[in-house]
Amino acid sequence: MQIDLTTPTILFPTISLLLLAYTNRFIALAAIIRNLHATHKSQPDPVLRKEIANLRYRVRLIRDMQAIGALSLLLCVVCILLLFLGLETLGRAVFAISLMLMTVSLALSFREIQVSTRALNLHLRDLEACGAVDLVQMSAVVE
Repeated sequence: MQIDLTTPTILFPTISLLLLAYTNRFIALAAIIRNLHATHKSQPDPVLRKEIANLRYRVRLIRDMQAIGALSLLLCVVCILLLFLGLETLGRAVFAISLMLMTVSLALSFREIQVSTRALNLHLRDLEACGAVDLVQMSAVVE
């Protein structure tokens, strides 16, 4: 496979958009945690322990997604520098590592989405159990 200076640049827009999406998820999660903290201070609720553990895990996932995504971008820049210096073999290796890191970052993102969805489903089941919402009836309305 031939690799030149333009090859690693194909990842720049992708990585930038992913980091933006990860940052938006982090900001949304931070707002949820701050609201939960304020609510818990005024009305302590022992039931929130599972939610707090879930949020802590999601914060870790997002942190790791961002760090690995940023490292992938950094290695793309290093790859371009190596290719510019004529070190094609080393540049290929660094580019391959960058692609692997991006894959790991996306896998972590997928995991965070699964955890987030599971948490939302728990809330919906709780609402349904309390009789606040008849989800079966509401889903028929939505369809």
